[in-house]
Amino acid sequence: MERPIELLLWLGILAALAMMVHVGVDVTGRTVFNHPFAGTTEIVAGWYMVAIAFFPWVWIAKNDSHIVAGMFQRLGGPRFDFWLQIMVKLWTIVFLGIFVWQTWLQALRQTRFNEVWQAAGGFIPIWPARWILPVSAAFMAVYLVLRVVRDVASTFRR
Repeated sequence: MERPIELLLWLGILAALAMMVHVGVDVTGRTVFNHPFAGTTEIVAGWYMVAIAFFPWVWIAKNDSHIVAGMFQRLGGPRFDFWLQIMVKLWTIVFLGIFVWQTWLQALRQTRFNEVWQAAGGFIPIWPARWILPVSAAFMAVYLVLRVVRDVASTFRR
């Protein structure tokens, strides 16, 4: 899964760079030329921020930078910590499954309705950005399932 993980991370990074350029052009246009770039707020909120927030999820999981149960880790030894981490990952997978299901249904609905947001210059299609949530969460869930299987299998091989 290394390639999809890096691809999603880079898509998030590119969205951040595109947002900085877009906002910079808008601010420059507004202050220097008295002509703002139409739809900046809507594109930032509907596209860039969603991509920045969700595309890196699986990379965060890969680097163990997601949810931890730190206050419970002091209760036991290394074996307890290992199984605690497995339980946290399993609960995260359950949450992600529900999240994927609900965001998938919402993305389907918004795609059928051809969701757009009204901006100063017309309408901006938002429905494609709705698919970022279920896709990103599904990749994270798959990665965590594989990780749990690997970690538990390695424990029984010892």
